[in-house]
Amino acid sequence: MELKEAKAKYIQAWGILGSSWGINKTMGQVHALLMISPEALSTEDIMRELNISRGNANMNIRALIDWGLIFKEFKSGERREYFRSEKDVWELARTVAAQRKQRELAPIIRMLNEARNVKGESSKELDEFKKVTKDLNDFAGKATGILDRFIRSDKNWFTGIFMRLIR
Repeated sequence: MELKEAKAKYIQAWGILGSSWGINKTMGQVHALLMISPEALSTEDIMRELNISRGNANMNIRALIDWGLIFKEFKSGERREYFRSEKDVWELARTVAAQRKQRELAPIIRMLNEARNVKGESSKELDEFKKVTKDLNDFAGKATGILDRFIRSDKNWFTGIFMRLIR
């Protein structure tokens, strides 16, 4: 397989994988392109490589910056903005975990905390609601604790845990 074909397959696959992270396919493709580029790329470079519109490129670049997955880079004497990706896979995983925790888990925990204050006459339905929401809140709290440890951890911590799990 030639580099051009391998690069295209990687970009497509990363775009599909991005969907499972909660980002759209094009956003994943922009990220993939920046990950494998040896130098920072301009919006025009990204548009040309992925054959996407300026609006699509700009929207996805801004979203990736918001996620903390890519960064602006300024080149002396250039008016254009350039973008680069974090290349350390461990940092990328931690960043995605932190973003998903903030965007998905935190709102659910807030809602479950509000639901704890439900009022009404005692009934089977109210008792069941309280039990289920308490159990979900407890589980979400434990998941948050695990995610927090992962986000703060280094590679050695995770490798040690992983090795114990597979033994």
